[in-house]
Amino acid sequence: MNTVVASTRSTSAMPTTESIAKPIVFVVDDDISVRESLEALIAEAGWRAKTFVSAEEFLAQPRDLVPSCLVLDVGLPALNGLELQKRITGKALPIIFITGRGDIPMSVQAMKQGAVEFLTKPFGPDVLLDAIGGAIERSRSSLAEEAGLQDLRGRYASLTTREKEVMALVVRGQLNKLVAFELKLSEITVKVHRGRVMQKMEAGSLAELVNMAASLGLEVAGQR
Repeated sequence: MNTVVASTRSTSAMPTTESIAKPIVFVVDDDISVRESLEALIAEAGWRAKTFVSAEEFLAQPRDLVPSCLVLDVGLPALNGLELQKRITGKALPIIFITGRGDIPMSVQAMKQGAVEFLTKPFGPDVLLDAIGGAIERSRSSLAEEAGLQDLRGRYASLTTREKEVMALVVRGQLNKLVAFELKLSEITVKVHRGRVMQKMEAGSLAELVNMAASLGLEVAGQR
């Protein structure tokens, strides 16, 4: 069993930059024939395939930060597909379930927990490839959004304590005069801090700064 898994993953000792950048389709299925056929189909479509015989083996594998999705068999031994789905909820990994014995309650549970598709065998290759393509794009969008948020957090972290205080009041809709009063500063000093906030946060307008603050989870004008 271990030999089969190792052979499906071995490509070359030194993967190229191009191969590393390719989206990854993880496949978890205890049927070797399914793993091999899906690996060939995925590779032919231009994606990288990484196959696993069990949920436990998949969980032990670190994930690359590239667009990816998971093609997951429901009826795995030990930790089944639905239980694995619960383990990785919130990790921005779209899941496509495949099963030979699915039923409506099972598919409803999977979709409620965030699966993007639930396919019952046998299904055509085009059906699966379409599902994978959509899942990869969803993953790509999630990664881009997370990268943008990390960059935003970095800009916010560069603010001084006073600049954060000024920003917090400004995005809640307070005018410079009220900010100055609350922080016991002169209005001119508030304007200086406000200008530095706009510069460090790379905000082109107050509206943009408010949107940034909302993304960071800060209280903004209009919230109750």
